[in-house]
Amino acid sequence: MPALRVLPLPGSGPEDVVLASDGRVLTGIGDGAILAVDPTDGTVEQIAHTGGRPLGLHAGADGTLLICDSERGLLRLDKPHGQIEVLVDEVDGQPLAFASNVVAADDGTIYFSASTRRYSLDNYMGDFFEHSGTGRLLRRTPDGQVETLLDGLQFANGVVLAPDGSCVLVAETAAYRVTRYRLTGEQAGTTDELVQNLPGFPDNMGLGSDGLIWVTLVSPRNPLLDKLLPLPGVLRKAVWAIPAGLQPKPARTAWVQAFDFTGALVHDLQRAGDEYAMVTGVAERDGTLYLGSLTEPAIAVTEVPA
Repeated sequence: MPALRVLPLPGSGPEDVVLASDGRVLTGIGDGAILAVDPTDGTVEQIAHTGGRPLGLHAGADGTLLICDSERGLLRLDKPHGQIEVLVDEVDGQPLAFASNVVAADDGTIYFSASTRRYSLDNYMGDFFEHSGTGRLLRRTPDGQVETLLDGLQFANGVVLAPDGSCVLVAETAAYRVTRYRLTGEQAGTTDELVQNLPGFPDNMGLGSDGLIWVTLVSPRNPLLDKLLPLPGVLRKAVWAIPAGLQPKPARTAWVQAFDFTGALVHDLQRAGDEYAMVTGVAERDGTLYLGSLTEPAIAVTEVPA
C-alpha cells in the first residue's frame, strides 16, 4: 500500500467511510457523531448525532444517509443537519441488535447486516470465540417490510450490491469469506461463496468507481482462533473467560483487497500499522482510497497503485 495521508478527527473510531455527492467523506465515530470531512483540506463538519454508536453507512444520491447504529438499529438521516428516522429497530418481534453495514438499491430496497444476536460491539470478540453463527443479512422493502435473507452467518459485516442488482454480497468476518446471495435469474434465492479462505478478517466492503469489490481486512488470521474453530463450543467459550490481557489481539496492519465479481483478486494492498491500523472501512473513487478504522482518531487517504 502506498503512503498514507491522515485526516484527523475530533474523536476516534470512524468505523466506516462513504463518499457523498459533494466529494466529502462521511463517517460515524465512537461518541455517536456523524461527520463530513473535506479530503482536500481536512475540514470536519458534524452533520448529525445518532445518540448511539454508528457503524456502516450508505450515502444516497439524494443527500440522504443510511446509518447502521449498533445500539439503535437502522436509521436514515434525511439531509445534513436534518432529522434522523428509525427505519428498523426490531426484526420478527425482537430488538435489532448490532446492525452493522448497509446498502440501498435505486428502487429504495435496503440490504443490511446484523453481526450477532449474542454480543455487543464492546464484546464483539466473544462472538469470534464462541463462533455463534447468529449473524443475518436482511432486506427492507420500500413499503417498510423487513425479511431475513440469510441467517446463521458467522459475524455478518460488510454489504455490497452488484451494479446490475443480480446479487448482494455479505462479508462473514469469523468465517474469512464473502458470501453471495443471488437476487435475479434462475438461481435467485441461492447462496454461494464468492471469496473464501481470506488471509484475514473481512470487515466492511465498498463498491468502487472501478467496479471492484473493495474489502477491508482488519487483521491477519489468528493461529489460536484457527485452532479453536473446530473445537466444541464449550472449549471456545473458555478462552473468552480468560483475562483480557491474555486473549488474542488483532495485529496492527493497514490492509485492503479488491475483487471482481468472479471472485478474482485484483489488488492486495497492505502496509505496517505504525501510523494507521485496524482498517474497517474503505471507499474508492477515481483511484483514491479512503480508509476508516474502528480505533484510530482519523481517516486515512492513499492511492491505488497503477
